[in-house]
Amino acid sequence: MGEVISGKKQKKVPRSSGGRVNRWTSTVSTRREARAFWVFISPWLIGFVCLTLGPMMYSLYASFTNWNGIRAPEFIGAANFIKMFTGDDKFVTSLINTAIYTVVSVPINLSVALVLAVLLNCPFRGKTLFRALLYLPSVCAGVAIFIVWTNLFNPYQGFFNYILAVFGINGPDWLQSPQWAMPALIVMNVTFCGSTMLIFLAGLQNVPEMLYEAARVDGANLFHMFFRITLPMISPVIFYNLIMSMIGALQIFTQPMVMTEGGPIDATYVYGLHLYNNAFRYYDFGYACALSWVLFVIIMVLSLGVIRSSDSWVYSEGRQP
Repeated sequence: MGEVISGKKQKKVPRSSGGRVNRWTSTVSTRREARAFWVFISPWLIGFVCLTLGPMMYSLYASFTNWNGIRAPEFIGAANFIKMFTGDDKFVTSLINTAIYTVVSVPINLSVALVLAVLLNCPFRGKTLFRALLYLPSVCAGVAIFIVWTNLFNPYQGFFNYILAVFGINGPDWLQSPQWAMPALIVMNVTFCGSTMLIFLAGLQNVPEMLYEAARVDGANLFHMFFRITLPMISPVIFYNLIMSMIGALQIFTQPMVMTEGGPIDATYVYGLHLYNNAFRYYDFGYACALSWVLFVIIMVLSLGVIRSSDSWVYSEGRQP
């Protein structure tokens, strides 16, 4: 209408370039954030490549060689793996002992840690002190503590046999007995469940209180609330602790090394000891690398199995097991 009245065509006003400016600014900001990310992560990334990934790849190569750690590796193909599965009785013994230790110690540790966490989650005076005392052994765990435990298991002057003697029981030789050496290590390992207990405690404190209140209104008792509410709600924490405990148990080394050196009669000769002996006593680094990769595959397969099974028993928001 205006064009007809004035007799001239009005010039079109160009659209604002603010949208393009905003997109350009956003792109620049994103690139800056990406650069900052790589700058800050570069120390870890360099350390991972140089100190973890690089040695892992070299150990994979060394597992196919005859290498004593001094002279250059000599490629021998799959000879180390053939020797492992056909001509090494210690390999089978160490694998069986490690499996026994893992199958027995992991459920016991998780159960004891969960019970302690449930008790420490109850309101009572001094619970902070008890939490600190129960966590303390995990902080102090090391060679010195294992030497102390060796003295506690002493068949003549040890604390455990002294307590048993008070009740008229003749205590076993513990670390000197093929039947009792492995149970002694498992019993000792229970005292180092403080870290697992704290993780369970954190999971328990995140369970909504309204769920328990609704259950009490419906007449549920403590037994029902524990198995129908508590366990399902902390199942992600159980899953995490199970994975970490299993990996730690399969890699056990320091305890039998310090306390029994794999004896008596190879009763505590675990996989980690076999790997260490081949590398640093027999100087067969190629064979030790092959042993380490077999252990890696075992841990990976078992971990993936637990992860695959988690869909049926681990609770997550929006999906029930």
